[in-house]
Amino acid sequence: MVYWLMKFVFIGPLLKTLWPTKVVGAENIPETGGVILAGNHLAVADSFFMPLRVKRKVTFPAKSEYFTEPGLKGLLKKWFFTGVGQIPIDRSSGNAAQAALDTATRLVREGHLLGIYPEGTRSPDGRLYKGKTGVARIALESRGLVVPVAMVGTDKVNPIGSKMWWPRRLEIRFGTPLDFSRYDGLSGDRFIERSITDEIMYALMELSGQEYVDIYAAKAKELIAAEAAGVKAKVPEQPTGRAADRVPETKAG
Repeated sequence: MVYWLMKFVFIGPLLKTLWPTKVVGAENIPETGGVILAGNHLAVADSFFMPLRVKRKVTFPAKSEYFTEPGLKGLLKKWFFTGVGQIPIDRSSGNAAQAALDTATRLVREGHLLGIYPEGTRSPDGRLYKGKTGVARIALESRGLVVPVAMVGTDKVNPIGSKMWWPRRLEIRFGTPLDFSRYDGLSGDRFIERSITDEIMYALMELSGQEYVDIYAAKAKELIAAEAAGVKAKVPEQPTGRAADRVPETKAG
């Protein structure tokens, strides 16, 4: 109930008024069944604007810190994120991370629409970074379709380091669903999971028009921070890089 009140009464109308958004390919989202919406991640605002333009309820994994902050502010945050259908992820241990993947897989199996950012964190510079293979594991174990989603312009609305949201025109592009049923039974094979993840990231690269960089976004942030501190470090430039060109050999035909 809180989700729909937020979407249609409290927050949604304001966001639609202040941030006109062009939506392309919304018909690519199946009306029923478990689906994974795999998106690029430019800003916190992504998780607000994308679900607003999807008819079905979208559930996102969220940092556990959003649910555990003390005090009145923490209670309000927990109420808000729980009410809009977010699930907490404790990233402090391997077992907790597996539990989060299991929860996400269960949601898709039960027919829900799961939103996920394969990069694992926001892009530090607007480029598209290497995807983590959790999205592939969820797709294989849930047998859900993957719909790539490209957010365009949210990094200008909500720049990293800024608490302000600036008026800008946005675009959301939903790509053709990706079906990985040809890999049924191969969950846990790291080569297969990397191949699937790279295929998803290539689809996102084509859809978003972003430059692809074959390192993790978290590592890129470390390199950028080191460079800012005066240490010579540079995020590699790959103007012609293609995710599909870096798919390793697999056991599948």
